[in-house]
Amino acid sequence: MNVLIIIGIFLVVLLLIYLIYALLNAEDF
Repeated sequence: MNVLIIIGIFLVVLLLIYLIYALLNAEDF
Protein backbone atom coordinates (compact mmCIF):
# COMPACT_ATOMS: atom_id res chain seq x y z
CA MET A 1 0.00 0.00 0.00
CA ASN A 2 1.02 3.58 -0.53
CA VAL A 3 2.11 5.57 2.52
CA LEU A 4 -0.32 8.37 1.67
CA ILE A 5 -3.21 5.90 1.66
CA ILE A 6 -2.19 4.59 5.09
CA ILE A 7 -1.93 8.13 6.47
CA GLY A 8 -5.30 9.02 4.93
CA ILE A 9 -7.03 6.01 6.50
CA PHE A 10 -5.39 6.82 9.85
CA LEU A 11 -6.68 10.40 9.72
CA VAL A 12 -10.21 9.24 8.85
CA VAL A 13 -10.24 6.76 11.75
CA LEU A 14 -8.88 9.44 14.08
CA LEU A 15 -11.62 11.83 12.93
CA LEU A 16 -14.34 9.21 13.51
CA ILE A 17 -13.04 8.53 17.02
CA TYR A 18 -13.03 12.29 17.72
CA LEU A 19 -16.62 12.67 16.50
CA ILE A 20 -17.84 9.71 18.57
CA TYR A 21 -16.00 11.06 21.63
CA ALA A 22 -17.58 14.49 21.09
CA LEU A 23 -21.07 12.95 20.82
CA LEU A 24 -20.55 10.97 24.04
CA ASN A 25 -19.44 14.13 25.85
CA ALA A 26 -22.42 16.06 24.48
CA GLU A 27 -24.76 13.57 26.19
CA ASP A 28 -23.12 14.25 29.55
CA PHE A 29 -23.91 17.96 29.49
